[in-house]
Amino acid sequence: MDSPTASAAHPSGTLTAAPAARSPRSGPPRTGRRIRRHLPTSPWLFAAPGLLVVGVFSLYPFVSTVLNSFTDRRTLVPGHYVGLANFRELWHDDMFWTGLRNSTLYVLGVVPALVVLPLLLAMLVQRHIPGIAFFRAAFYTPVVASIVVVGLIWVWMLDDRGLINSVLEAVGAGKVGFLSDQWLLLGSAMAVTVWKGLGYYMIIYLAALANVPRELHEAAAVDGAGAVRRFFTVTVPALRSTMVLVAALSSVSAFKVFSEVYLMAGPGGGPAGEDTTLVMLVQRVGTGLTGRVGYASAISVVVFVITVALMLLVLRADRREDA
Repeated sequence: MDSPTASAAHPSGTLTAAPAARSPRSGPPRTGRRIRRHLPTSPWLFAAPGLLVVGVFSLYPFVSTVLNSFTDRRTLVPGHYVGLANFRELWHDDMFWTGLRNSTLYVLGVVPALVVLPLLLAMLVQRHIPGIAFFRAAFYTPVVASIVVVGLIWVWMLDDRGLINSVLEAVGAGKVGFLSDQWLLLGSAMAVTVWKGLGYYMIIYLAALANVPRELHEAAAVDGAGAVRRFFTVTVPALRSTMVLVAALSSVSAFKVFSEVYLMAGPGGGPAGEDTTLVMLVQRVGTGLTGRVGYASAISVVVFVITVALMLLVLRADRREDA
């Protein structure tokens, strides 16, 4: 029996050795090229553009703000190190305490509404009924609308000669000073914030509701639980983590409110500046040719610390419930 490597007859009559058969496991023939290994810095090259954007537009302004809070820097003057002088001045600044009061009231008035109302809307629009797509789009429209346009529309409606007061006069009722009374103006700004944020948080709740097992509702219904009882015993526990997320996001956003109050109260912050928020105070103090950048930076640092404390407080409350 001839082996695979037996000699083969050449046409000229000479014997030549036949090429050895390639083993199926030997793989493709080597071409002589070596595969280059990735350098350790290759992943950083891909992440470099994103890191550069974060560093230039987030990290550098944050560090600069913290450093400026310990100086007496102004818009056109570099300033010198003054230690904690800016923070001591905050303690005796009545306008700072007014802004802190209004920002805190804004959180207390807006956050509960933005935690509960979007959930109710999400439960409504998740039903498959005719025409529900129109209401989904209508509820989400304020989210994509410009805050400037939204603010001007509400100012036009709430002005002394606006739509709402015109209707009140037409039915024989007196005018309401929505934009001239200190507390009504703050409440009106809260209503605008809630109205604009309903659709955004509704989408978050819709995504969370899609993950709630239908079997839980069916089992509760078999046990005789009504719609209200199923809401508190099935829906709320299943969405607790989502509700915590909404509470954290809305509390930070509410504490840093600027546009709604600025558009409705004006640059002065309403009657005698009594509706000024902390972010409005930063804008008022730190801008202009004579702006006190150091003092405004100190206020910004306080706002940052309080917002971080709010988030930690919400997360800690959630962990305590889990325990």
